Amino acid sequence: MEAEYDVIIIGGGAAGLSAAIYATRAQLKTLIVEQLAPGGQILNTSDIENYPGFPDGVLGPDIGVAMHKQAENTGTLFAFDTVIDLHVDEDVKVVVGEEREYTAKTIIVTAGGAHNKLGVPGEDEFAGRGVTYCATCDGNFFAGEDTVVVGGGDAAIDEGMYLSRIVRSLTLVHRRDELRATKVLQERAFATDNFNFKFSHVVKEIRGNGGVDRVLLEDVKSGEEYEYPTAAVFIYIGFHPNSGFLQGKVPLDNGGHVITDIRMQTDVPGVFAAGDIRQFSDRQLGTSVGDGITAALSAYRYITEG
Repeated sequence: MEAEYDVIIIGGGAAGLSAAIYATRAQLKTLIVEQLAPGGQILNTSDIENYPGFPDGVLGPDIGVAMHKQAENTGTLFAFDTVIDLHVDEDVKVVVGEEREYTAKTIIVTAGGAHNKLGVPGEDEFAGRGVTYCATCDGNFFAGEDTVVVGGGDAAIDEGMYLSRIVRSLTLVHRRDELRATKVLQERAFATDNFNFKFSHVVKEIRGNGGVDRVLLEDVKSGEEYEYPTAAVFIYIGFHPNSGFLQGKVPLDNGGHVITDIRMQTDVPGVFAAGDIRQFSDRQLGTSVGDGITAALSAYRYITEG
């Protein structure tokens, strides 16, 4: 069976588009299979202030559109389809979509993932206007403000500690009466003056006028509900990679992230992964771009060096 493409990239976010730009410039016939619109998570991010080269910041959708256009200009082909399976046992790999099958010499998986949501009123309404899932990305927008962090694991404490150096105060809301984070992280949080805690509480609703200005909390032990003022809600109740179609195809960790080496190679020859879907990703725009570039160069070497 002859391969239609040199490289098939599954997912058209920052990692996938960066990989495509490098792959096509290396004269590899490259296809991105994307479920929705190219751009990925950055299309849902308003202001990006920590991406190098933009001293005044840049809008996420602007970067997404520019990356898409650049990938098209270098010769990247696009198919809009949902990938449901892979066949990777042979030299020619098969990507199975709902619409059709695609074949390639190599596959780069950049399908990304999504933050778990609270599923409460106001969460979607105020996304990008006070509701956020990344303190590293958005913390500076709330410098000197009072904020809320939701969660009790390592991510909530890690991001909360980062946030504590920027905001006036943060209140961690956790449904249990003790944290799940590692002890060393807990100790750091408890020792931080502006780090406050609302144990045995849940967020019932996120409220505001144009932007977030308060949340409705419930004390799960007493059933009491009350409003609590805040300029932002940082949510850390888990992240799920979009890796369901990879089960049994490539090695995954317990969280469903793809395990790769430093060159983005999986244990399956010719199959690479980059961006938010891979293990130990920092889930930042810059690291996703770097991952994608590394994966493309690795795919090039795999094809040309045998």
